[in-house]
Amino acid sequence: MTEIASPCILVCSIDMKTGYCFGCGRTRDEIAGWMNYTPQERAEIMDGLEARLATVERKPRRETRRRRLARERGGDIAAASMPDGAADR
Repeated sequence: MTEIASPCILVCSIDMKTGYCFGCGRTRDEIAGWMNYTPQERAEIMDGLEARLATVERKPRRETRRRRLARERGGDIAAASMPDGAADR
């Protein structure tokens, strides 16, 4: 079986402003139809992903589990607002 190239990095969350995935830069429609695209169509999409990713906010709007738990416990707000894992270093 032939491997299908994919830009997916398993960070599947869509930026509501741009409509692009925070992880790969594709739109929902592109993600859903990826398996049906020809190798040429996938390559054309992948060529534009770097420019797309430069336009997303880079922060998913979803609250992470770590932040939610800190908020619910009334914990350290500074640690809760740091990127995931930063407070653990």
